[in-house]
Amino acid sequence: MKLTLGLPKGSLQKSTIELFQKADIHIRADDRSYFPVSDDPDLDLILMRPQEIPRYVEQGILDAGITGLDWTVENNAKVVRVCELEYSKVSRQKCKWVLAVSEDSPFKKPSDLRGKRIATELVATTKRYFKAKKVPVEVEFSWGATEVKPPRLVDAIVDITETGSSLRANRLRVIDVLMETCTILIANKAAWADEAKKRKLENITILLQGTLNAENYAGLKCNVKKSDCERVLKVLPALHNPTVSTLSDSRWCAVETVIRVDEIKRIIPLLKRAGATGIVEYPVNKVIP
Repeated sequence: MKLTLGLPKGSLQKSTIELFQKADIHIRADDRSYFPVSDDPDLDLILMRPQEIPRYVEQGILDAGITGLDWTVENNAKVVRVCELEYSKVSRQKCKWVLAVSEDSPFKKPSDLRGKRIATELVATTKRYFKAKKVPVEVEFSWGATEVKPPRLVDAIVDITETGSSLRANRLRVIDVLMETCTILIANKAAWADEAKKRKLENITILLQGTLNAENYAGLKCNVKKSDCERVLKVLPALHNPTVSTLSDSRWCAVETVIRVDEIKRIIPLLKRAGATGIVEYPVNKVIP
C-alpha cells in the first residue's frame, strides 16, 4: 500500500519538511525535482502549489495532501478534513484573509465598496463574500504583490496576513475579516474509506500534531528530600500527575513532569524555594495527550 501525499511547494515547503523531520519522517527534496523521497516506504510524495492540492485530492489523483483551509474552501473541494496543523512560514498562529483599503481612503465598511474593484488571489471566496452581503463589486485575480495595488490600481484588496506587518508597511487599513485559515491535512473520500490508507493518515496525524504540541512544552526533573516532596508537588503543574520515584538514598526522591514552556520561568524559582535540587529542564519532541 502506497499513500500518495501532496506537500505544499513554495512558502510552506521548508516548514512542512522541517515538521515531518521533527516527527521522525525524514524527507529529502531536490530543488530540481517535484518528487521528494522519504524514509517511509509507504509514502509516495509530490510537491505542488497548495492552491492546486485540494482539487487533485478531490479527483483522487492524490490520496491526501497538506494545504490551506483557504484553498480547500476556494476550490469548494469535496474532501475529508483529517486535521488542522497550525503552523505557517513564520509562526504557529492562524492567518487571516482580510478586506483592506488604503489608510486615507473614504471606505469604512464592505458596503462602501459597491461598484468598486477588488484584487485578490482568493477570487471565488471573495465573490461569494460580497454576494452574501448583496454588494456588487468587480473582483479581479491578482498575480502577486497585491498589497501595493490600492489605491492607484484597485479600490481594495482581499489578502492574507499573518502578522499584519506587510499591510502596515503599505499603509493599508483592514475593514473586515473574510476568514481565518491554517494548514490542514485533507484526504480523498475513497482513500479515507480504505482502512489501510486511513490508518496511515491517522498515524501521520498523531506524529505531526504531537510534534506541534511539543513546541509548547518542556520537561522538568529534580531531586527532592522526601520531607519536602509535598511542598514541591503543590507548586508543580503537569499534564497529568508528576512522576515520583525513590532514589538509592531512600531519604530522597526524583520528580519528573512536563509543563508548558510559558510557565517555566515562574515554576523553577518556586521549585528551588520548595526544596528541589538538581533541577533540569529539557526539550520534548512530542506531546500526545
